[in-house]
Amino acid sequence: MSSTYKVTVRDRAKGITHTLSVPDNRYILQSFERLGVELPFSCRNGACTTCAVRILKGEISQPEAVGLSPNLQRKGYALLCVSYACSDLEVETQDEDEVYELQFGRYFAKGRVRAGLPLEED
Repeated sequence: MSSTYKVTVRDRAKGITHTLSVPDNRYILQSFERLGVELPFSCRNGACTTCAVRILKGEISQPEAVGLSPNLQRKGYALLCVSYACSDLEVETQDEDEVYELQFGRYFAKGRVRAGLPLEED
């Protein structure tokens, strides 16, 4: 038997807040779309960060969120395209570039890498 939860999404980019009842057995993004609410998304399979949110209150299950590191998930980030509500929930959309930087920023800006050779000074 399915439960239904009150899910509130604060869309930071648009300055709009949406609140809907969402079944626990349907992706949150899909539930909002079925009711005509447009939220940010891209891949729909948990591989990018376009639909990333920060959880303000409540619990989410996102076993398919391969595009979001376990570390960021522990810090309260989620991907709405592959997330299920596990309680009443309040989330806030995030800037995709901010989330991408949090996840991958430590790997960039370290210069060119050459297979096993030290970098030459320019």
